[in-house]
Amino acid sequence: MKKQITKSILPVIFTLLILNPCLAQKKEVNMKKVTQTAGRTQLGSFAPEFAHFNDDVLFGENWNNQDIDLKTKSIITVVSLMSMGITDNSLVYHLQNAKNNGVTKKEIAAIITHNAFYAGWPKAWAVFNLAKTVWTDDDNSTDNKLSEKEKYQKTIMFPIGEPNNAYKKYFIGQSYLAPISDKQVKIYNVTFEPKCRNNWHIHKAKSNGGQMLIGVGGRGYYQEWGKEPIEIKEGTIIHIPANVKHWHGAAFDSWFSHLAIEIDGVDTENVWLEAVDDSIYNKLK
Repeated sequence: MKKQITKSILPVIFTLLILNPCLAQKKEVNMKKVTQTAGRTQLGSFAPEFAHFNDDVLFGENWNNQDIDLKTKSIITVVSLMSMGITDNSLVYHLQNAKNNGVTKKEIAAIITHNAFYAGWPKAWAVFNLAKTVWTDDDNSTDNKLSEKEKYQKTIMFPIGEPNNAYKKYFIGQSYLAPISDKQVKIYNVTFEPKCRNNWHIHKAKSNGGQMLIGVGGRGYYQEWGKEPIEIKEGTIIHIPANVKHWHGAAFDSWFSHLAIEIDGVDTENVWLEAVDDSIYNKLK
């Protein structure tokens, strides 16, 4: 049985890890793989070693490192180039990259303004002139028309889905459910509005069973009874054993989504229990 479960889970996990674009329903923001060919295109014959470092190391290994997300990397890069006084096409590229990775017009204005006090006022003027060509008024007016749900949807690759009304009584706050796969292993994307969390519950089974969670976007928490809560971010994997009392949900100030993967077992049953007490939830940061 365990071997069969492992064989059925592995293709799913492999697909998720390489972020198969066929699964993407919306524009990918922080989970896409960064690729670069400019080095080989422009310098491949003249400086092949430099082209290798540029495409494979800088924009390959470095930009695809998962310790910080792409939005944060984009902000760091823009600030670094601005501080050095680099305001040519390379900065325009990174400004556009920052926008593609989720930096809004309001955020880039605050970033440039803040850095102006450290990098210099003339540099800020130069960067603002470039940023205005990337973040247009039309972009800003379009974003202002979006609901918080629509804005959040733009940051994750899986659909948010419909209100999770069938299980509403087991949640504090609003949650959403989107079926992702019904082949081999059933997978659902569960999305929580800020402050939303489910009740304590147990995935019971005589053998095997349990559940796996994979963070998709935003920030949330998972906690087992008697243990400290674990923060879940994009890419965090949580293995929930069968017959363990637990809960999971969004942080106080963030939307949150995770994939829920049910593990096959013998005589499985999902048992819902009491709500998570505010005294426990309110301690989370």
